[in-house]
Amino acid sequence: MGGAQVSSVKDATAGYYNPAGLMGVKDKPDFTLMHAEYFAGIGKYDYAAAAFPIDDGKRVLGFSLLRFAVDDIPNTLYLVNPQDGSIDYNNIQSFSSADYAFLLSFSQMVKETSAGRLSVGVNTKIIYRDVGSFAHAWGFGFDGGIQWLGNKGGSFGIVAKDITTTFNAWNFSFTDEEKQVLYLTDNDIPVKSVELTAPSLIVGGSWLFHLGRKATLRPAIDLDVTFDGMRNTIVSSNPVSIDPHIGLEAGYKDIVFLRFGIDNFQRALADGDTLNQRRVWIYQPSIGAGFKIKFVTIDYAFTNLANQSDPLYTNIFSLKFDLGPLPKK
Repeated sequence: MGGAQVSSVKDATAGYYNPAGLMGVKDKPDFTLMHAEYFAGIGKYDYAAAAFPIDDGKRVLGFSLLRFAVDDIPNTLYLVNPQDGSIDYNNIQSFSSADYAFLLSFSQMVKETSAGRLSVGVNTKIIYRDVGSFAHAWGFGFDGGIQWLGNKGGSFGIVAKDITTTFNAWNFSFTDEEKQVLYLTDNDIPVKSVELTAPSLIVGGSWLFHLGRKATLRPAIDLDVTFDGMRNTIVSSNPVSIDPHIGLEAGYKDIVFLRFGIDNFQRALADGDTLNQRRVWIYQPSIGAGFKIKFVTIDYAFTNLANQSDPLYTNIFSLKFDLGPLPKK
């Protein structure tokens, strides 16, 4: 659905999209697994989440773990023998560049009436980034969210990402031999650095239409609002830029779902334009389906990361388990 989820999410994935949506996990634990591969399997994205109702369903605790990595990167620092300049391919080793994130989420009901439910939620994020044995970074951040889930169809959500600015402190560790190779090849040798992720805001809304007794239709839209200067987005200004996410879900009997989405709007050079004269709008479309059988839900999504003459297709698989109700005290 193009990532348009902050207003309607109500399962374990709410820890990622909007922690306030965890209140949808009322009386039974919820578990989700996801795997995606980018660029013909070069980049791998894995995600796991769990949500547990506490205090008789008045609050929900969530855990999320993410890993995005490129594995088996050739390390050619020792490819050339510094003594005689000979090339030895046996000296090529491999390493991984990976980003990990752990999210601890908490959601609480603020108000529940016949019109709907208002909930709030927070995330505490711990981030670890690793580039082989050369560099690693630790980071910390916080998110906050609000969600109104209406009983008559309308829903609304707001998420404040990286409220206090998320910091990633990098440390680098090269051996003396590696430093010598970097120096001889005119590469900079970093020592320490700090990477900052500025606060941003996501505002979203959706509406659930009932088409007879068995079919439903839910259009949704999210707006990513950033405050760190002009970006390549539909609304691009200084300092505010806005990037929309648009999605549509059609459901039948709450068993079968078809989903469509579009996001990541950018202006780019037209295909074949080598003179930088003509720019066109590109975007990332997606399509998918979901099947819910008792307590198991299987979701599949298919998207194109490039949307030009040389597309980069990606397949995304998700598996969700809804366990039985928690025992009553």
